[in-house]
Amino acid sequence: MRRKKHHEDHVNHEAWAIPYADLMTLLLAFFVVMYAVSVVNEGKYRVMSESIIEAFNGSSHVIAPMPQTRVQPHNVDPAVATPAGQPGGATTPVSVPIPQRPQPVRAADMRLLEQRAEQRNLELIRDQVQRALQPLIDKKMVVVRKTTSWLEVELRTDILFASGVAKLSPQAGGVLDDMAAILKPFPNPVRVEGYTDDRPINTSLYPSNWELSAARAASVARLFSEQGIAPERLGIVGWSEYRPAADNGTEDGRNHNRRVLIVVLSNEDAPKRLFNDANKGIEVADNADAPATSSSVAATLPVVPRLVSMPSAGRGAPAPQPGAPTMPNADASNLTVTAPRIAPPEHGP
Repeated sequence: MRRKKHHEDHVNHEAWAIPYADLMTLLLAFFVVMYAVSVVNEGKYRVMSESIIEAFNGSSHVIAPMPQTRVQPHNVDPAVATPAGQPGGATTPVSVPIPQRPQPVRAADMRLLEQRAEQRNLELIRDQVQRALQPLIDKKMVVVRKTTSWLEVELRTDILFASGVAKLSPQAGGVLDDMAAILKPFPNPVRVEGYTDDRPINTSLYPSNWELSAARAASVARLFSEQGIAPERLGIVGWSEYRPAADNGTEDGRNHNRRVLIVVLSNEDAPKRLFNDANKGIEVADNADAPATSSSVAATLPVVPRLVSMPSAGRGAPAPQPGAPTMPNADASNLTVTAPRIAPPEHGP
């Protein structure tokens, strides 16, 4: 029997290629995974960072809202995409609104809203006063004016006081009670101004027109306080004879100058404009035909805002105390008697 020839096995020198290919495949997959993990969505990261900052710091970081996008529908039935009555044609774009985050209210916008509310309050007060006092307005005993910063209600003293006194007359109660009922619900500051004519007065109670004008303003303010208006809202000013609205040379002019002015201010800053802007003629009343007053026309006389004491008629001015402020060359036409707040009345036992 013939023997088979034994063939020797050849050594495979390329066996390393298979594990090497597997290793490369694994490395490729590893780097692909690492790359995918390292990619950060910038938009989501920015939203998350802003939310974290706002939560921890309480600051208002507003992300700019995304604009509205228009989505072109694909694979849509032409009968749906095409309007009725128009065969074929291009598909109609669909506008998809993107909800926007509410924007924070800016300080300027807030102040604008406050000014609108203040003007609305003044208009409401004006309308109610005109309805309540229309008979007196028709008789020219009451004049109502409005500017952008305050509302003026001018009352002739003939319906409030007897001659030479500061005690309210019986008929004044009805008029002022109506005014108090109108002003009470509103938060506006109220200033009462007293005016007289140039006829001198010299009594034990009122040595001059300064005391008389201030006392009349105080009587009106005290009645308002008794009717429920908060005393901290009230203030009084006595202008004496130095802010005439008409010529004192005639009886009618003197009657016009004897008046009480109720000024309803728009806000706490209005008194500054009342002394500054009004004296420069900046504020213009709605009623251009109404007689001009000190708070609605230009005036050149300076104002001393608070005078604590005054010399009596016929006496010299007291010597200033050490360290006290002085008023150089002040005369009677430059002085203003004010009482910024009226305390509530004290009732006896």
